[in-house]
Amino acid sequence: MPVGGLGRIGMNWTLYGHDGSWILVDAGIAFPGENDTTGVDAFIPDPETLLRVVGRIDALVVTHAHEDHIGAIQHVFPRRISCPVWATPFAAAAISRRLDEAGTLDEADIRTFPVGGGFRAGAFSVCSIRMTHSVPEAVALAIFTSAGKLLHTGDFKLDPDPLIGEPTHIAAIRALGDAGLLAMVCDSTNAERDLPVTSEAQVRDSFRRLFASRPGAVVVCCFGTNVARAMSACDAASRAGRRIALAGRSLRAHAATAESLGIAEFPDMLAEPSHLRGLDRREMALVCTGTQGEENAALARLARGGDWRLPDLGLGDTVIMSASVIPGNEAALERVLARLRARGVDVLTQREAPDGLPIHVSGHAGRAELATMHRHARPRFVIPVHGTDSHLHAHASLALECGAKAAPVGADGTVMSVSAACIKVVGRVEIPVIGIRRDEAVLPRATSSGKVAKRAQRAAMSAAA
Repeated sequence: MPVGGLGRIGMNWTLYGHDGSWILVDAGIAFPGENDTTGVDAFIPDPETLLRVVGRIDALVVTHAHEDHIGAIQHVFPRRISCPVWATPFAAAAISRRLDEAGTLDEADIRTFPVGGGFRAGAFSVCSIRMTHSVPEAVALAIFTSAGKLLHTGDFKLDPDPLIGEPTHIAAIRALGDAGLLAMVCDSTNAERDLPVTSEAQVRDSFRRLFASRPGAVVVCCFGTNVARAMSACDAASRAGRRIALAGRSLRAHAATAESLGIAEFPDMLAEPSHLRGLDRREMALVCTGTQGEENAALARLARGGDWRLPDLGLGDTVIMSASVIPGNEAALERVLARLRARGVDVLTQREAPDGLPIHVSGHAGRAELATMHRHARPRFVIPVHGTDSHLHAHASLALECGAKAAPVGADGTVMSVSAACIKVVGRVEIPVIGIRRDEAVLPRATSSGKVAKRAQRAAMSAAA
């Protein structure tokens, strides 16, 4: 039962039920759109209704450390939903920081597995499979039950040179297909796009050229979790004779975690961005957060100027926007970029990069990469997730072309029964979406309709049986 992540980008929650047991894969948030007037910072499924549907959850399993997959955890776990939380060391560190800030870390049961490792939860055996994405230690989940094997891909691409970690473990996916894969629950974000296979190594090479040729300071703006992108900027700065620092709390925390785990290196990194002050403009480089136009992020503070912790940008300096804009955030980001341009800063987006240099590559598989995944996994059934309605339908069409027997497109709350004989929709669970604010460390108790909950529980338990 996809609880979130269908018909939208974000809020990825997926329930699996078998033999009376339930596990939840990911618990993310969705961000409000530009025209949202609710005054909240994010949306999540109502956990109270969810628990009334299933009674108990045996485990939360995390595929990777992006907000749309882990952002709800500090608001919901462990006080609203209490169960072990399984994650790779990198994701577990990110989750632990959030729970510590919420004051609930001591109450939580955080368990780690290595990339490629596995564990048992309730009626499920779970084995992780190495994937490449725009965050370290992304994994797919091979889920084994007495009814058959499933593959939950999480977010992925087929990066041949990811810089951090090794490429997607295609041999493990092919082995699942050889043994007979009942169903694949698969990322659909770029299912409409015919994209070439791209790599983080291409971005690193572009950074090397730009850092060497720009006359003033160079700033790279990326997501805080994109450790490989920050590492590429450090490499380019070193080659160009620049000193570099990181700005942005999340970026610094994720980089420190990656370095402590031995999965990334940041040699010659300055301890603080303020240490760039006093250097010649040609010697300065910075990696910062703020890709979505957030007013309190480092990029917005650079645009306003006057922050003693950051260099003052002006004529001759360059800001490289090395990220995609989440739909709904375009106007907020443009306001920040307009302030930078007004200060004389050269702002490079992918569209404006000189000579078409790739300054950003998507972390999600395009249509050709999805087809490759389907050819190796060869699932009997496919359930498209993670995308808008058009993404899901495009993916369903591709799945059928690749040999799937069925690829039903559901919506949040659709309960599907999967067996060797067939896949069918057995009901729809109505789980309200509620708003949360960043200053609410733990979600206050919510109320939901008992009538809705009873109807939902009947449908969900029927599927699990």
